[in-house]
Formats: sequence, structure tokens, C-alpha cells
Amino acid sequence: MAITVSIELNRELEIQASYDEVFDLLADVPESVSHFPKVEKLVDLGDNTYRWEMEKVGIDKHAIQSVYACKYYADKDAGKITWEPVKGEGNGVVSGSWVVTAKDANTTSLRFQTSAALTLPLPSLLKLAISPVIKHEFNSLVDTYMNNLKNAF
Repeated sequence: MAITVSIELNRELEIQASYDEVFDLLADVPESVSHFPKVEKLVDLGDNTYRWEMEKVGIDKHAIQSVYACKYYADKDAGKITWEPVKGEGNGVVSGSWVVTAKDANTTSLRFQTSAALTLPLPSLLKLAISPVIKHEFNSLVDTYMNNLKNAF
């Protein structure tokens, strides 16, 4: 038995750094991911495609781990970085984008959007109880990521 939890997130923030600095950091997937909490391992699959292996959550045989892969595309002229899911990699399907806009020479505005569907080996009876917990955890990770990015500049 398995349950699937779907998550949609949108964030906006301003970074006190130039457009080039911010875009270059976000487009460098390993550098960007180094600011994301609880990533156990980021595996380079080639062709700007990476598998995320998150830290396990839970205890012993009840521990669950999110694993998914995405292919990344960066278009500096358009100010957009996007990621698409790689089928058959892990238990998650994740897509999304960054929209990067220069406000002035030293301030950059960011819009982050992501969608995730995580399939977990849990009985369907637990879906109502576990979905809010997983969504809260994912929100918390993304909020920490946003703060870490701000602090990186």
C-alpha cells in the first residue's frame, strides 16, 4: 500500500545582491542545493540532471525517504530557471521554477514555484493524518532554504 501527497508552494523574496550573482548561484544546481536543508545526497546524473536523496524521517523500519530527480534548464536572458521531473527516479515527482528579476544594481527579486507529488509506502488510512505533517515539513524546508539563500549574500 502507498499514499501520494501533493504539495504546491510559491514564495517571493528579495536578495541584496546583483542579478548576475543571484542567477549564477541558482543556476549552479549543486551550489544552490548546498543551501537546502536535510539533503543527504545530490547525485549528478549528467546533462544538468540531478537526483535528490533527502535525509530519512522516522524511526527504523518506519523511516521514509524522499528521492526524486529533475532536469534543470537555465535561461539567463529570460531570467528563468526551471526543473522538470525525471520519470522512474525515486518516489517523488517534482517540477518548478525560479523567476529572477533585477530591481536595481544591488537588489534582485525572486519568485519560486514548485509542485511535488511524493508517494510513500504507508497504509491509505494514514493519508489524512500524515499529509498535513509532510506538507508542513516541506514548507519548513523551503522556508529554511529561502533564509539560507538570503544569508548567502
